[in-house]
Amino acid sequence: MSRPPSPRPFPVLLPVRPPAAIAARWGDCRTATILALASAPLLLMGEALAAPGEAGIVATLWKWTPVMASGFVLNLWISVLAMAIGTASGAVLGLMQVSLLAPVRGGSWLVTQFFRNAPWLVLLFYCILLMPFEIRLGGVVIPLPAWIKAVVGLALPVMANVAEVVRGAIQSIPTGQWDGAKALGLTRLQTMGLVILPQCLKRMLPPWMNVYAILTMATPLVSIVGVQEAMNLTRAALNAESRPDLLIPMYLYLLVWFFLYCFPIARATLWLERRYGVAG
Repeated sequence: MSRPPSPRPFPVLLPVRPPAAIAARWGDCRTATILALASAPLLLMGEALAAPGEAGIVATLWKWTPVMASGFVLNLWISVLAMAIGTASGAVLGLMQVSLLAPVRGGSWLVTQFFRNAPWLVLLFYCILLMPFEIRLGGVVIPLPAWIKAVVGLALPVMANVAEVVRGAIQSIPTGQWDGAKALGLTRLQTMGLVILPQCLKRMLPPWMNVYAILTMATPLVSIVGVQEAMNLTRAALNAESRPDLLIPMYLYLLVWFFLYCFPIARATLWLERRYGVAG
Protein backbone atom coordinates (compact mmCIF):
# COMPACT_ATOMS: atom_id res chain seq x y z
CA MET A 1 0.00 0.00 0.00
CA SER A 2 1.55 3.28 -1.09
CA ARG A 3 1.89 6.12 1.34
CA PRO A 4 0.04 9.31 0.66
CA PRO A 5 2.35 12.14 -0.36
CA SER A 6 3.38 14.34 2.54
CA PRO A 7 1.97 17.83 2.36
CA ARG A 8 4.38 20.47 1.18
CA PRO A 9 5.32 23.00 3.86
CA PHE A 10 3.78 26.38 3.53
CA PRO A 11 6.39 28.80 2.18
CA VAL A 12 7.44 31.36 4.78
CA LEU A 13 9.71 34.30 4.16
CA LEU A 14 12.28 34.20 6.96
CA PRO A 15 13.77 37.43 8.29
CA VAL A 16 17.13 38.40 6.95
CA ARG A 17 19.91 37.49 9.35
CA PRO A 18 23.45 38.79 9.03
CA PRO A 19 26.22 36.24 8.67
CA ALA A 20 27.74 34.94 11.86
CA ALA A 21 30.99 36.80 11.30
CA ILE A 22 29.19 40.13 10.81
CA ALA A 23 27.04 39.52 13.87
CA ALA A 24 30.11 38.71 15.96
CA ARG A 25 31.88 41.86 14.81
CA TRP A 26 28.79 43.94 15.57
CA GLY A 27 28.62 42.38 19.03
CA ASP A 28 32.26 43.34 19.60
CA CYS A 29 31.90 46.96 18.54
CA ARG A 30 28.35 47.62 19.76
CA THR A 31 29.41 48.69 23.26
CA ALA A 32 32.21 50.85 21.91
CA THR A 33 29.78 52.52 19.48
CA ILE A 34 27.28 53.25 22.24
CA LEU A 35 30.03 54.72 24.42
CA ALA A 36 31.26 56.95 21.59
CA LEU A 37 27.73 58.16 20.77
CA ALA A 38 27.05 58.89 24.43
CA SER A 39 30.28 60.80 24.99
CA ALA A 40 30.16 62.95 21.83
CA PRO A 41 27.17 65.11 22.96
CA LEU A 42 28.82 65.72 26.33
CA LEU A 43 32.02 66.94 24.69
CA LEU A 44 30.09 69.15 22.28
CA MET A 45 28.03 70.60 25.12
CA GLY A 46 31.18 71.29 27.09
CA GLU A 47 32.75 73.08 24.12
CA ALA A 48 29.64 75.24 23.79
CA LEU A 49 29.58 76.15 27.50
CA ALA A 50 33.27 77.10 27.64
CA ALA A 51 33.89 80.79 28.30
CA PRO A 52 35.30 82.88 25.43
CA GLY A 53 38.71 83.24 27.07
CA GLU A 54 38.99 79.59 28.16
CA ALA A 55 40.49 76.71 26.24
CA GLY A 56 38.12 74.16 24.76
CA ILE A 57 37.33 70.82 26.35
CA VAL A 58 39.36 68.80 23.87
CA ALA A 59 42.38 71.10 24.17
CA THR A 60 42.25 70.91 27.96
CA LEU A 61 41.98 67.14 27.92
CA TRP A 62 44.95 66.95 25.60
CA LYS A 63 46.96 69.24 27.88
CA TRP A 64 46.38 67.00 30.89
CA THR A 65 46.73 63.70 29.00
CA PRO A 66 50.43 63.12 29.93
CA VAL A 67 49.66 63.64 33.63
CA MET A 68 46.63 61.37 33.55
CA ALA A 69 48.51 58.79 31.49
CA SER A 70 51.28 58.56 34.09
CA GLY A 71 48.65 57.81 36.73
CA PHE A 72 46.94 55.28 34.47
CA VAL A 73 50.24 53.46 33.98
CA LEU A 74 50.50 53.20 37.77
CA ASN A 75 47.00 51.73 37.85
CA LEU A 76 48.04 49.06 35.36
CA TRP A 77 51.30 48.39 37.21
CA ILE A 78 49.40 47.92 40.48
CA SER A 79 46.94 45.56 38.77
CA VAL A 80 49.73 43.45 37.25
CA LEU A 81 51.66 43.14 40.51
CA ALA A 82 48.53 42.42 42.58
CA MET A 83 47.42 39.81 40.05
CA ALA A 84 50.83 38.12 40.05
CA ILE A 85 50.99 37.96 43.85
CA GLY A 86 47.35 36.93 44.13
CA THR A 87 47.72 34.23 41.48
CA ALA A 88 50.80 32.67 43.07
CA SER A 89 49.37 32.65 46.60
CA GLY A 90 45.87 31.74 45.38
CA ALA A 91 47.16 28.70 43.49
CA VAL A 92 48.78 27.41 46.67
CA LEU A 93 45.65 28.16 48.69
CA GLY A 94 43.47 26.40 46.12
CA LEU A 95 45.66 23.31 46.17
CA MET A 96 45.45 23.28 49.95
CA GLN A 97 41.65 23.18 49.71
CA VAL A 98 41.82 19.78 47.99
CA SER A 99 44.37 18.38 50.44
CA LEU A 100 43.73 15.02 52.06
CA LEU A 101 44.57 16.52 55.47
CA ALA A 102 41.46 17.88 57.14
CA PRO A 103 43.22 20.67 59.13
CA VAL A 104 44.94 21.97 55.97
CA ARG A 105 41.71 21.77 54.00
CA GLY A 106 39.66 23.48 56.70
CA GLY A 107 42.20 26.23 57.40
CA SER A 108 42.63 27.10 53.74
CA TRP A 109 38.85 27.17 53.27
CA LEU A 110 38.51 29.60 56.19
CA VAL A 111 41.19 31.93 54.82
CA THR A 112 39.65 31.82 51.36
CA GLN A 113 36.15 32.63 52.56
CA PHE A 114 37.37 35.44 54.81
CA PHE A 115 39.28 37.34 52.13
CA ARG A 116 36.81 36.50 49.39
CA ASN A 117 33.91 38.09 51.31
CA ALA A 118 35.79 41.02 52.84
CA PRO A 119 35.28 44.47 51.25
CA TRP A 120 38.23 45.43 49.09
CA LEU A 121 38.33 48.98 50.45
CA VAL A 122 38.46 47.74 54.05
CA LEU A 123 41.41 45.48 53.19
CA LEU A 124 43.14 48.45 51.56
CA PHE A 125 42.70 50.57 54.69
CA TYR A 126 44.03 47.79 56.91
CA CYS A 127 47.13 47.35 54.75
CA ILE A 128 47.78 51.08 54.59
CA LEU A 129 47.38 51.59 58.34
CA LEU A 130 48.93 48.39 59.72
CA MET A 131 51.89 47.88 57.41
CA PRO A 132 55.04 49.84 58.38
CA PHE A 133 56.45 52.69 56.33
CA GLU A 134 59.78 50.90 56.04
CA ILE A 135 61.43 47.56 56.79
CA ARG A 136 64.90 47.26 58.30
CA LEU A 137 66.94 44.21 57.33
CA GLY A 138 70.22 44.52 59.15
CA GLY A 139 71.60 47.85 58.06
CA VAL A 140 69.40 48.11 54.96
CA VAL A 141 66.23 50.19 55.06
CA ILE A 142 63.56 49.18 52.54
CA PRO A 143 60.83 51.80 52.18
CA LEU A 144 57.22 50.73 51.69
CA PRO A 145 55.39 53.45 49.77
CA ALA A 146 51.62 53.62 49.69
CA TRP A 147 51.32 52.00 46.28
CA ILE A 148 53.15 48.85 47.46
CA LYS A 149 50.77 48.59 50.41
CA ALA A 150 47.90 49.02 47.96
CA VAL A 151 49.27 46.13 45.89
CA VAL A 152 49.20 43.90 48.97
CA GLY A 153 45.69 45.07 49.86
CA LEU A 154 44.36 44.22 46.40
CA ALA A 155 46.28 40.95 46.20
CA LEU A 156 44.43 39.52 49.22
CA PRO A 157 40.94 39.34 47.64
CA VAL A 158 42.51 38.30 44.34
CA MET A 159 44.23 35.44 46.17
CA ALA A 160 40.90 34.24 47.56
CA ASN A 161 39.14 34.42 44.18
CA VAL A 162 41.99 32.64 42.38
CA ALA A 163 41.94 29.95 45.08
CA GLU A 164 38.27 29.29 44.31
CA VAL A 165 39.05 29.15 40.60
CA VAL A 166 41.79 26.57 41.19
CA ARG A 167 39.66 24.50 43.57
CA GLY A 168 36.67 24.51 41.21
CA ALA A 169 38.81 23.53 38.22
CA ILE A 170 40.41 20.63 40.08
CA GLN A 171 37.10 19.32 41.37
CA SER A 172 35.56 19.58 37.89
CA ILE A 173 37.97 16.96 36.49
CA PRO A 174 36.18 13.57 36.25
CA THR A 175 37.12 11.06 38.93
CA GLY A 176 38.08 8.61 36.19
CA GLN A 177 41.22 10.66 35.61
CA TRP A 178 42.26 10.11 39.22
CA ASP A 179 41.43 6.40 39.03
CA GLY A 180 43.39 5.99 35.80
CA ALA A 181 46.44 7.71 37.25
CA LYS A 182 46.21 5.56 40.36
CA ALA A 183 46.02 2.44 38.18
CA LEU A 184 49.22 3.53 36.45
CA GLY A 185 50.97 3.71 39.81
CA LEU A 186 51.30 7.50 39.95
CA THR A 187 51.50 9.18 43.31
CA ARG A 188 49.06 11.93 44.23
CA LEU A 189 51.69 14.59 43.57
CA GLN A 190 52.50 13.09 40.16
CA THR A 191 48.80 12.81 39.35
CA MET A 192 48.23 16.44 40.23
CA GLY A 193 51.21 17.72 38.27
CA LEU A 194 51.05 15.45 35.21
CA VAL A 195 47.35 14.67 34.79
CA ILE A 196 45.01 17.00 36.66
CA LEU A 197 46.56 20.47 36.50
CA PRO A 198 47.30 20.38 32.74
CA GLN A 199 43.61 19.72 32.14
CA CYS A 200 42.67 22.52 34.53
CA LEU A 201 44.54 25.25 32.67
CA LYS A 202 41.94 25.82 29.99
CA ARG A 203 39.17 25.73 32.59
CA MET A 204 40.93 28.26 34.81
CA LEU A 205 42.01 30.76 32.15
CA PRO A 206 38.63 32.47 31.41
CA PRO A 207 37.65 33.05 35.08
CA TRP A 208 41.24 34.11 35.82
CA MET A 209 40.98 36.77 33.12
CA ASN A 210 37.66 37.88 34.59
CA VAL A 211 39.30 38.33 37.97
CA TYR A 212 42.05 40.43 36.38
CA ALA A 213 39.52 42.66 34.60
CA ILE A 214 37.64 43.20 37.87
CA LEU A 215 40.91 43.95 39.64
CA THR A 216 41.90 46.53 37.01
CA MET A 217 38.56 48.30 37.35
CA ALA A 218 38.99 48.27 41.15
CA THR A 219 42.42 49.94 41.13
CA PRO A 220 40.91 53.48 41.37
CA LEU A 221 40.03 52.52 44.95
CA VAL A 222 43.66 53.12 45.88
CA SER A 223 43.13 56.85 45.29
CA ILE A 224 41.19 56.94 48.57
CA VAL A 225 44.29 55.86 50.51
CA GLY A 226 46.51 58.51 48.94
CA VAL A 227 48.11 56.75 45.97
CA GLN A 228 48.77 59.20 43.12
CA GLU A 229 47.15 57.13 40.37
CA ALA A 230 44.87 58.20 37.51
CA MET A 231 41.84 59.11 39.65
CA ASN A 232 43.85 61.27 42.05
CA LEU A 233 45.70 63.01 39.22
CA THR A 234 42.43 63.66 37.39
CA ARG A 235 41.04 65.24 40.56
CA ALA A 236 44.19 67.37 40.85
CA ALA A 237 43.79 68.50 37.24
CA LEU A 238 40.20 69.52 37.92
CA ASN A 239 41.29 71.51 40.97
CA ALA A 240 43.99 73.22 38.93
CA GLU A 241 41.57 74.20 36.16
CA SER A 242 38.73 75.27 38.52
CA ARG A 243 36.16 74.77 35.77
CA PRO A 244 32.91 72.93 36.61
CA ASP A 245 32.30 72.18 32.93
CA LEU A 246 35.37 69.88 32.92
CA LEU A 247 34.04 67.52 35.60
CA ILE A 248 32.10 65.14 33.37
CA PRO A 249 34.45 65.24 30.32
CA MET A 250 37.61 64.51 32.32
CA TYR A 251 36.13 61.61 34.24
CA LEU A 252 34.55 60.34 31.02
CA TYR A 253 37.99 60.56 29.38
CA LEU A 254 39.42 58.41 32.17
CA LEU A 255 36.52 55.97 31.87
CA VAL A 256 37.27 55.53 28.17
CA TRP A 257 40.86 54.55 29.01
CA PHE A 258 39.75 51.85 31.41
CA PHE A 259 37.13 50.69 28.91
CA LEU A 260 39.64 50.40 26.06
CA TYR A 261 41.92 48.33 28.29
CA CYS A 262 39.31 46.04 29.88
CA PHE A 263 36.92 45.53 26.95
CA PRO A 264 39.38 43.41 24.87
CA ILE A 265 40.00 41.28 27.96
CA ALA A 266 36.27 40.67 28.30
CA ARG A 267 35.94 39.75 24.62
CA ALA A 268 38.95 37.43 24.83
CA THR A 269 37.39 35.76 27.87
CA LEU A 270 34.18 35.06 25.95
CA TRP A 271 36.20 33.70 23.02
CA LEU A 272 38.12 31.35 25.31
CA GLU A 273 34.88 30.14 26.89
CA ARG A 274 33.52 29.31 23.45
CA ARG A 275 36.84 27.86 22.31
CA TYR A 276 37.26 25.49 25.22
CA GLY A 277 33.58 24.85 25.80
CA VAL A 278 33.67 25.78 29.47
CA ALA A 279 30.59 28.02 29.41
CA GLY A 280 27.99 25.33 29.39
